[in-house]
Amino acid sequence: MRCAYPGYEKTLRTYNTRAGFWNCNRQMFTGLIEGVGRLASRELRGGDARLRIEVGMLPFTDVALGESIAVNGVCLTVVEFDAMSFQVDASTETLSLTTLGALAEGAAMNLERAMKPTDRLGGHLVSGHVDGIGRATQIWDDARAQRWKFLVPANLSKYIAQKGSICVDGVSLTVNAVDEDSFEVALIPHTVSQTAFANTRVGDAVNIEIDLVARYVERLLQRSSS
Repeated sequence: MRCAYPGYEKTLRTYNTRAGFWNCNRQMFTGLIEGVGRLASRELRGGDARLRIEVGMLPFTDVALGESIAVNGVCLTVVEFDAMSFQVDASTETLSLTTLGALAEGAAMNLERAMKPTDRLGGHLVSGHVDGIGRATQIWDDARAQRWKFLVPANLSKYIAQKGSICVDGVSLTVNAVDEDSFEVALIPHTVSQTAFANTRVGDAVNIEIDLVARYVERLLQRSSS
């Protein structure tokens, strides 16, 4: 099995064939949200936190202990679960570098289970490793769709290209416009209604993951110039 994305073949070696999901260290996602859950509780434990997340409509009957689930775009490992929820541990780094440390209990959360080799790649390859926190600055109607503008940290803007892919709170999106410190996307009604964007407002913080391809291109250019 081969793929045009550099490094993808390496992830295939860590697929857990018995349990049916990617191992935590090299899982992949697609950015297509499978369900909207809710942050049921956050329990502080020695500086980090245990989160309990209600799964909502996420397909969940075959969940396994130790599998990876992207929560608002953050890859987390299932450490406990029951029929209606799962629990994950979030490190101090995760809490400080993503929105998970500040979300209020009851907040809606985008959920996606790690992809299998047989799944269709309907969005783009998403690692679940958030690069930074952005912020929704404008939302306006564009026919039946909505245009959204996000402010991003200065160190990330160079990786964002018009018509390229970007992951916002776990959702795979296409960049419609980009400038020095922000970018715009278009959300169709289905995307708004079937994700946590239905609850996102201007001023809210969001998790940003740049396209994996941009990382590899930068690394290749660094090596060629050294």
